Amino acid sequence: MSEKIIIDATNATLGRLASYAAKQALLGKDVVILNCSLAVISGRRESILSNYKQKRARGSTTLKGPHYPRSPERIMKRTVRGMLSYTQGRGSVALKKVMCYNEVPLEYETSKKILAGKEKRTKTMTLGELSRLI
Repeated sequence: MSEKIIIDATNATLGRLASYAAKQALLGKDVVILNCSLAVISGRRESILSNYKQKRARGSTTLKGPHYPRSPERIMKRTVRGMLSYTQGRGSVALKKVMCYNEVPLEYETSKKILAGKEKRTKTMTLGELSRLI
């Protein structure tokens, strides 16, 4: 049984959290990310929205994709996937070790969590807000 890392994504920056999760998954650890809707993306609200709307519009008219997710936990998983070589064997095994949740499931309520985030002074937007607006 591999080691399990449980990360609380509250106020954590999306890219930094995703790169940490990807690295731990490549090392063979099971990674569980909780509260994905409370992770933040730094930057101007308008530019974040236009960037994600443009990505979603790119894959909306085709059956083959690219398909960009709308829910916060799927956005988090896709961001982690972008940091792995998921088409290769090692990367696909690592991606299967990453689980993302919007809330805290009952099985993880009492377990010890790594707090990845801190309060930001810059302009930020949570994944929950982003998923509601795109």
